[in-house]
Amino acid sequence: MTDQLISGFPVRLLDVTDLPACLRLAEDREWSPEERKWRLLFEVGDVYGVDDPDGGLAAAVVCTRFGQEISAIGMMLVAKRRERRGLGGALLRYALDRAGTATAWLTATAYGRPMYERLGFRAIGECATHVGEATGLTRGTSRPATPSDLSAILALDAEVFGAPRGELLTRLQAFSERFRVVDGPDGGLSGFAGAWRNLGETVLGPAIAQDADTALGLLSDLASEVEGPVRIDIDTSRSELLAWAKEHGLHHSFSTTIMEYGAPLPGDRSRLFTPVMVALG
Repeated sequence: MTDQLISGFPVRLLDVTDLPACLRLAEDREWSPEERKWRLLFEVGDVYGVDDPDGGLAAAVVCTRFGQEISAIGMMLVAKRRERRGLGGALLRYALDRAGTATAWLTATAYGRPMYERLGFRAIGECATHVGEATGLTRGTSRPATPSDLSAILALDAEVFGAPRGELLTRLQAFSERFRVVDGPDGGLSGFAGAWRNLGETVLGPAIAQDADTALGLLSDLASEVEGPVRIDIDTSRSELLAWAKEHGLHHSFSTTIMEYGAPLPGDRSRLFTPVMVALG
């Protein structure tokens, strides 16, 4: 249903039947048509779109809310034929107003960063994406996750992320190709990590762990089970992850700017090693 007009265009909450239009919009901006990724985002987030009177979508954005604390912003797209009309900023403001969370998070391309800064987003870091076929890996001490681990995964994640991600993490158990955990000394978990397939590569994420050694053990175990290239999104303040990627044959592909809006991000970011994906945190 159309809610209102922004910049003279009708905006509405999309559903999965609009997926083909989203993929066409992504291809218009020379993004990959990541159907599986979009399907997950439709399941866990709110996808807003601006209908183009000439057909298709003029713009789209995904806003995934985690409780009252955090909104993750991703897949911000404006059709080439409709750019530079204020559509992107108006649509993002529309999504943020409806989320109503204390803070919002995204990673920005160099092209998009000025718009986000005008809206009040602040740069807090850099994300460097590395890809390639991992080599020279050694096995760590993790094990495959089982359904009985879910409550411990959710407890650790809420403590580290600072907001409830139960719906997302529950869905990830089936969405991921691999999901592994490390047992803690107190009967809980010292860490967990997942790996999921996206087009021709496997994304390593999320990874949450008590320390870098545990995180690297999880990532090594996951990568060693992958056939073909892997992708990992690394906060550049994580020197140990950058060194691990270089040591095991991954190369830098591109970088984005990590940005926040509103209150500072909650939780213990020192134990959050990789995001699920840059569209979700």
